[in-house]
Amino acid sequence: MSLLLAHLSDAHIGPLPRPQKRELLGKRLTGYLNWTRGRHLVHDMEALRRLVADLKAQRPGHVAMTGDILNIGLKAEFPPARSWLETLGSPDDVSFVPGNHDAYVRSALPYLASTFAPWTTSDSGIAGFPYLRVREAVALIGLSSAIPTAPLFASGRAGAAQLAAAADLLREAGRDGLIRVVLIHHPPDPGGAKFGRGLSDAAAFAALIRRLGAELVLHGHNHKLSVRHLPGPARQVPVIGVASASAVHGLAENRASYNLFKIEGSPKSPQIRGQVRGLLPGGREVGELRPIAL
Repeated sequence: MSLLLAHLSDAHIGPLPRPQKRELLGKRLTGYLNWTRGRHLVHDMEALRRLVADLKAQRPGHVAMTGDILNIGLKAEFPPARSWLETLGSPDDVSFVPGNHDAYVRSALPYLASTFAPWTTSDSGIAGFPYLRVREAVALIGLSSAIPTAPLFASGRAGAAQLAAAADLLREAGRDGLIRVVLIHHPPDPGGAKFGRGLSDAAAFAALIRRLGAELVLHGHNHKLSVRHLPGPARQVPVIGVASASAVHGLAENRASYNLFKIEGSPKSPQIRGQVRGLLPGGREVGELRPIAL
């Protein structure tokens, strides 16, 4: 068994459609001002295009996209977001979990569910979260932590019902001898994000992993490469964050990149090797940046 899995996140597709005045009530107004006053300069669509071209040149067996394709959840943002996701591959070859910007306000939730359903459908044919998709003896278990929040907050929550269902999927995949990869937008470990930006039930997620285990957990949200671990029943479980796929400012760990994992072995003896590919010094070319120490 061997699967090459690409992981990217936080594309923040622009340009932002011109909103109607009534769409800027509440939280959207703050987000719109942030975008127009400078955030649009951080997220470069040409850099994103080059990154995706490099990703596809690696010929991954599957692509995981862990959220924040949108910016402020406008209805007009969803069609270009779907079009961009289609550039990564077919729904069979790409798995998606949403981020807080995709669920920016409550009115965005119906569009979120319908737009991305093909990329969030279990092999059983049921759309929604958590889902289970099996590719080359790798179980991809997708959870949604995307919830609308108050202005100036970007936190997430999985919820007790979803975590209970995820426990069943982890248990089932373990019994079937699959290597389990969990996808979620927010850092799922306690202390994995700053106040107001973290997963509110991270302790419950950590308890789930401690009890049932997983072989790899992938997330976005923090816009930087990170390597942390959660205790599992037999070994430490790597929790890997990825930089924004479109960011062109900031430190090297924050600039546009994606992570590439070669997954082999079995749940009892997983062999996972990772590397970061992204913008090279100079900001024009995309190439290998560094290995990921799991």
